[in-house]
Amino acid sequence: MPDAMAPDVTTPIAPVSTPERIQGAVHDPRRHESAHKHVSGEAVYVDDIAEPAGLLHVYLGLSSRAHARIRSIDLSPVRQAPGVVAVFTAEDVPGVNDIGCMGKHDEPLFASTLVEHVGQPIFAVAAETRDQARRAAKLAVIEYEELPAVLTIAAARDGERTLVTAPMTLRVGDADAALAKAPHRVEGRLAIGGQEHFYLESQIAMAVPGEDQEVLIHVSTQHPTEVQHIVAHVLDLPSAAVTVEVRRMGGGFGGKETQSNLFAACTALVAKRTGRAAKLRPDRDDDFQITGKRHDFEIDYRVGFDDSGLIQGVDMLFAAKAGYAADLSGPVTDRALFHADNGYFYPAARLESLPLKTNTVSNTAFRGFGGPQGMVAAERVIDEIAFALGKDPLEIRKRNFYGSDDRNLTPYHQTVTDNILPELIAQLEESSGYWQRREQIRAFNATSRILRKGLALTPVKFGISFTASHYNQAGALVHVYTDGSIQLNHGGIEMGQGLYTKVAQVVAEEFQVDIATIRPTATNTGKVPNTSATAASSGSDLNGKAAQAAARTIRERLVAFAAENWGVAPDAVRFQRNRVLVGDRDMSFADLVRAAYMARVQLSATGFYKTPKIHWDRAAGRGTPFYYFAYGAACAEVTVDTLTGEYVVDRVDILHDCGRSLNPAIDRGQIEGGFVQGMGWLTMEELWWDAQGRLRTHAPSTYKIPACSDRPRIFNVALLENAPNREDTIFRSKAVGEPPFMLGMSVFHALSDAVASVAGHRFCPRLDAPATPERVLGCIAALRERMADSPHPNPPPLGGGGGQELCGSAAEFPPPPSGGGSGWGQEEPSQP
Repeated sequence: MPDAMAPDVTTPIAPVSTPERIQGAVHDPRRHESAHKHVSGEAVYVDDIAEPAGLLHVYLGLSSRAHARIRSIDLSPVRQAPGVVAVFTAEDVPGVNDIGCMGKHDEPLFASTLVEHVGQPIFAVAAETRDQARRAAKLAVIEYEELPAVLTIAAARDGERTLVTAPMTLRVGDADAALAKAPHRVEGRLAIGGQEHFYLESQIAMAVPGEDQEVLIHVSTQHPTEVQHIVAHVLDLPSAAVTVEVRRMGGGFGGKETQSNLFAACTALVAKRTGRAAKLRPDRDDDFQITGKRHDFEIDYRVGFDDSGLIQGVDMLFAAKAGYAADLSGPVTDRALFHADNGYFYPAARLESLPLKTNTVSNTAFRGFGGPQGMVAAERVIDEIAFALGKDPLEIRKRNFYGSDDRNLTPYHQTVTDNILPELIAQLEESSGYWQRREQIRAFNATSRILRKGLALTPVKFGISFTASHYNQAGALVHVYTDGSIQLNHGGIEMGQGLYTKVAQVVAEEFQVDIATIRPTATNTGKVPNTSATAASSGSDLNGKAAQAAARTIRERLVAFAAENWGVAPDAVRFQRNRVLVGDRDMSFADLVRAAYMARVQLSATGFYKTPKIHWDRAAGRGTPFYYFAYGAACAEVTVDTLTGEYVVDRVDILHDCGRSLNPAIDRGQIEGGFVQGMGWLTMEELWWDAQGRLRTHAPSTYKIPACSDRPRIFNVALLENAPNREDTIFRSKAVGEPPFMLGMSVFHALSDAVASVAGHRFCPRLDAPATPERVLGCIAALRERMADSPHPNPPPLGGGGGQELCGSAAEFPPPPSGGGSGWGQEEPSQP
């Protein structure tokens, strides 16, 4: 019988045809939920939040030495400066003076006796205005005792080789035996530079003290729960006393996964000690100096292969510039090894990491998390084989792809079961006109004295999941109100990538209501606890599933109520656009909700999700660290001015695998942005420290990121169709945050192709990254010198130490054979 308190809100209906789709359904190309606020300036970031009365502005006093003991420090000029309320040092920390992640305890909030990089915080000053705090922070008198500073990978390798964390080795087969038996071998070194995150919103935090022990922190972070834990340790509080809230960030790219800990902890300390709200926002120049970057790498490689270019064995050593503390260097260098195969099968391989300590800022997470460096190494190996055998690199790439039923075991002993690269590459190869353009470029270069063109098509295979398995979980909280509106909260962070939009689409789909009904709210550790970082491209996978679980719980309650209340079978309750059909009755979603409330049905639910099928044993170097792989490919064409080294990107064709995309419009934006950022890393973004360890590229005036004029003149982007994820992800979609970043490799290899043309493609240019115009010009000059020094048409190889040369690394080759070949390369590979 119907509940006496539930009003009859239904009317009989005639049979209906196919229901109209809701607005904002999954798979629809929906715009970002805050797009109109972004362009109008209405979007509220931390610095836009109304400042509480009495707010203090905080600034940091930084080290001016790369490695030194602090012999004395006089802060009296700071304390006496106009507007200064308080000064804080390590002695003022009530809990643990450490903000390091991973439990290493090697990253102090404030240095006390030893500084280990220029820009390391020594104290904080709180003042009435930001200008007063900034000026006062410059007044400290510090006497240092200089210590030897290790600033580069080369210096770290030549010295004591101090590591910030334990290295890892992956082994499959017998690499030494495979290399010894291989008909041909090549070895060399590749140097890859770091990268500044350059998020539009700088690091920032504002702490508001509450009752008793409580403190509320508004902070730009990708990892609210870690901030909560760090602040609790610094202040010697339980985690429950610390609430962290994030509505949106103005970009992160990994740079706010751990780096925001410092700013949150500092403001929380000031707030609790003074009883006044506190805010800290560094200048861009100081943000550059204080925060970590993408890791620089030097990669030594040896590869053995047969006459057809099929790889027999690989040996690689990944030496990374970790900085002064561990931070995330262990997992980052691990993931470099995980992706050192890219899309290629290695029958035998030994891959080793070497996370080296240097007296520079501690490097950290960045989009791809070490994977891009590993993949660049894989692509260099492919190019080496192609040049050695006189074949087109695309031919060698295709020959070495993973198989489906065999040749499918990775160096970490996970079987690749979802390989779609051969089909994807074949489709892009045809749609981009690769082979026709190859012939056109060859003809152009043959008659062009100054300008040279280059072409490259490179693949991407990227593993999706945190390799720290416990991070692969998420929670969500969904409230349905009696007017039918829905509030959504989950542990993911909106940083411009459209996560809030996608998860709202999931909830709208579950309830079959228009997306305008859904109200995403700020991520808050008081609503959803124990969140994982929004990183590893897992935001939609994890939080979408958790929100779906919460929505389904409420929907099942509504179905059970409707079935009982109106005496129908549960399968007779159907949700259609903003309405619910209960047998022959039709009612609005809001009416059903009101009726359920009157019947005392719970309209709030939590949801939880954990990624299945994954496990990882780091000590053994074996397991299944990834739930699935995302694939893609890009074909890039460039033109290089051989007199200046300058270049333009003429055309890029991208085909990317998003599974069944949750939102094609947002995914397309992620692909385009990821590609441009990856291209910038490998071509123009250069970090430069002087001999005193001072970062000299610390502002837009000295650190160049891609501008509108650097985009490809022709930019074709397509999503792979009819390729739903084979795993049970959220509506069979695939992650799209990090994988497109590596599509930028195509530009790097197209530049290498153009440079190689000045020597008739007879030598692998071994261009290091970033391939700045200076480095490109130096490589061209080196190849021309090599040609001029050769007394015969088959010149000997370019010698050199490798890694530090403008043209990159060099390995030994005997003179190439005369005649023959495809016209690509003319070098004979080394013989064992």
